[in-house]
Amino acid sequence: MNNTYRKGAIGALMDIYEKHIIEFSSFIENTPGEIYEKIIDEKTQDEDCRSIQTIVSHVINSGFGYANYLRDKFGIEKNSPERKLLSIEEAIIRLNALIRYTIQTLEGKWEMSDAEILETAFKTRWGGKYDIEQLLEHAIVHILRHKRQIKRFLERVELE
Repeated sequence: MNNTYRKGAIGALMDIYEKHIIEFSSFIENTPGEIYEKIIDEKTQDEDCRSIQTIVSHVINSGFGYANYLRDKFGIEKNSPERKLLSIEEAIIRLNALIRYTIQTLEGKWEMSDAEILETAFKTRWGGKYDIEQLLEHAIVHILRHKRQIKRFLERVELE
């Protein structure tokens, strides 16, 4: 991450999002491969939350999905990668690609006015209504929430 700050509310949110993606990438890079792929929560109904690998893949797929919502709203072509379970190495590459993809999506929109931001509202597939600011805030917290979940998984594995 560079130490120059983007201007505007959207720029500030992108700076924070980028920071947390980079931290998430470093965090998972240090996870042993056998633990990364191990099914830790066999009882969950959520296929995206069975292992660290499924969580990481979900976080990345969601990140591209968030950018695609905005690309739809702004009339920008979507070209995100296919959804699949990712190895640690693939996840690191995809996280870097996610940063670039999101920056490209938001280029020229860093200093949107409050009125312009409000005009970006759209309905998500999970039923919520978000504008660009709310979606970026959601994306940031999504990473943090799942990083916490992974930390708890790692604690469970240490106790075994």
